[in-house]
Amino acid sequence: MPRSVSARSYDSDLSMRTLSTPSPALICPPNLPGFQNGRGSSTSSSSITGETVAMVHSPPPTRLTHPLIRLASRPQKEQASIERLPDHAMVQVFSFLPTNQLCRCARVCRRWYNLAWDPRLWRTIRLTGETINVDRALKVLTRRLCQDTPNVCLMLETVSVSGCRRLTDRGLYTIAQCCPELRRLEVSGCYNISNEAVFDVVSLCPNLEHLDVSGCSKVTCISLTREASIKLSPLHGKQISIRYLDMTDCFVLEDEGLHTIAAHCTQLTHLYLRRCVRLTDEGLRYLMIYCTSIKELSVSDCRFVSDFGLREIAKLESRLRYLSIAHCGRVTDVGIRYVAKYCGKLRYLNARGCEGITDHGLEYLAKNCAKLKSLDIGKCPLVSDTGLECLALNCFNLKRLSLKSCESITGQGLQIVAANCFDLQMLNVQDCEVSVEALRFVKRHCKRCVIEHTNPAFF
Repeated sequence: MPRSVSARSYDSDLSMRTLSTPSPALICPPNLPGFQNGRGSSTSSSSITGETVAMVHSPPPTRLTHPLIRLASRPQKEQASIERLPDHAMVQVFSFLPTNQLCRCARVCRRWYNLAWDPRLWRTIRLTGETINVDRALKVLTRRLCQDTPNVCLMLETVSVSGCRRLTDRGLYTIAQCCPELRRLEVSGCYNISNEAVFDVVSLCPNLEHLDVSGCSKVTCISLTREASIKLSPLHGKQISIRYLDMTDCFVLEDEGLHTIAAHCTQLTHLYLRRCVRLTDEGLRYLMIYCTSIKELSVSDCRFVSDFGLREIAKLESRLRYLSIAHCGRVTDVGIRYVAKYCGKLRYLNARGCEGITDHGLEYLAKNCAKLKSLDIGKCPLVSDTGLECLALNCFNLKRLSLKSCESITGQGLQIVAANCFDLQMLNVQDCEVSVEALRFVKRHCKRCVIEHTNPAFF
């Protein structure tokens, strides 16, 4: 996203500044008014044509003289309405702004500069945009935030740079070195980062609990650096406190990498491995040895996961609340039976595309997981009205049900569901041969239900 332009040279005597540390801003694209060849009016700032980079500038003067801000002329004594707000109210307003807009506010006047850099506003840095030079932006921002505690940014807890494709290991090294209190890191879609940079972050940020590296195709593992491992060897590296880990689309993750992750991240409660196509049942076996507190697990589109893998997952027992095995073609009623028997507190199951599941598997699930709230069995051609009837007579708390492309489902099965599951809020029957009368029956009995369908006669 574009950032504000650099400031004018307000005062050549730098010793007259009341704030000695410069503030960062982000350069706007060079086609904005007031720019020539990617430069503003200041001779001390620069940008590369066509890209967005982080810059530093001096605090603005008290008067509102920014070249891009044009306010209607008013009497000198008249004050803008927002200027009448007390400082605490202004800080509250600023708290709703993203990072780039907060940097813009710091360019308005000296009062806004001081308020915009209130430490309470900088617990989170959130940057987006494919063209932003995020490495430099992070360096400038952390330098400014470290002014009171040199080289250490104690207030920053969350960094989100998802989608910033120009992020490299250099940016992650900056975070690792300067942000020891970091708790949440989101680098989804940043495919230029490698294992080494991730290792540095988890080793130097001991409080890190939430890590999203989805789409980072070079990341094959989560572990401590070698130096950290040597120091922590008596405790076997269990100091990694990550609880939430998203490795969706990390295509090169293999069983051995999952073994290392499980051995180091024993406190995991949420793990998402969607489309990690190289994983097998052996990797899930490693996972269940070390990570016994998992509540949510997704292995969707992991085509090598079979009933043996579900037998391992069933060892989580009543702790498991969310499970996604969508498009795991080797899963059958046998695997569903393992999960249903031992994971009685399951609330969400996505088994879309598991064509080996039949009415028998649905019956096991319904009788053992009575508190099920969300179920997706779309594209399961062997599930029929018989399985739906068993589901409706046992799972009264069902709120979301997807039967998309279930060829054996008819209107009779839907009516049984509607007559027993009054709290149903979403029903997907796209590409199912159901009558308009059945859909109207569902609508009458489940007043809040949103029906997704492909029947043009029902509206």
